[in-house]
Amino acid sequence: MTTLLTIALIIGAALILMHLWTRRLTRMGAQFVPQPGQILRVNGGSIHYVEQGDPEKLTVVLIHGLTGQLQHFTYAMTDLLADDFHVIAVDRPGCGYSTRDHARLATLPEQARMIHEFLEAKGVSQAILVGHSLGGAVSLAMALDNPERVRALALLAPLTHRVPSTPAIFKALEIRTEWLRSLIANTIAVPLAKTTAPHVIDEAFAPEPAPSDFLDRAGGALGLRPSAYITGSQDLAGVDASIDAQSQRYHELKVGGAILYGAEDPILSPSQQGAPMVEYGLSFEQLENRGHMIPLTAPEACAEFVRRMANASQSSSKPADSAG
Repeated sequence: MTTLLTIALIIGAALILMHLWTRRLTRMGAQFVPQPGQILRVNGGSIHYVEQGDPEKLTVVLIHGLTGQLQHFTYAMTDLLADDFHVIAVDRPGCGYSTRDHARLATLPEQARMIHEFLEAKGVSQAILVGHSLGGAVSLAMALDNPERVRALALLAPLTHRVPSTPAIFKALEIRTEWLRSLIANTIAVPLAKTTAPHVIDEAFAPEPAPSDFLDRAGGALGLRPSAYITGSQDLAGVDASIDAQSQRYHELKVGGAILYGAEDPILSPSQQGAPMVEYGLSFEQLENRGHMIPLTAPEACAEFVRRMANASQSSSKPADSAG
């Protein structure tokens, strides 16, 4: 009995120490990456966003991927697009400085609904949706559920179908029980993320080098928060619960556009995720010798890709909307 009590006390003390370390790292993350934009409340949470360019021009909406934040786009892409477009980069619900009220809102249709409500509140219609990775799946959900609101899709390394297995760098997020997510998030997850960050970042950017300022300028330090772990874990479960139903609806897709992949993407397979979407009206392109994080490593090529999709949509028969 004494031995069991001693073990329990040691475990309890370790968890308390890890929790205190987590709180310290969380404060550091917020100091590294302060809130850059504004927040708008929607049903089920709030959307944090950064807005650039002339609101009278065609709107481009940028939606980031799993465990990311809008700084993946403000790192370079928004500046490259802002002269020609009204540009809005959003934190997906629960990510960065956005919020969501519960785990049920992690499914693709719910995330799409929340961002759609945000765009309605902003008076934006007929936007070009630029979704990276998981943001690509959310963009597709928006195009399926509200096609009249989307002018075109310009998807960057998007998730479109179920993957055979979770990429190795996201395996630690495979927790389905909410209380266990919270326990892990507030004890071991953040210190572990801090320790493994160099390896995880290298894996995410392979075969390209990661930017040396990824943690601050690209917002990576925001991952050093319990909420980031919880949201990422919920996102994995939300995708698992909704991606099959979504992929079975792609024959309904009425919105045109294209997909751009890094040919050497180690996270999502271009041949399994990008090429099959040609059947549903989206063209497919690849950048040689590029990986998954092309918004950060190839911003000029990505911006030019978005510009081509926007120009193609404006020259089509769909009427333009000068208000966005």
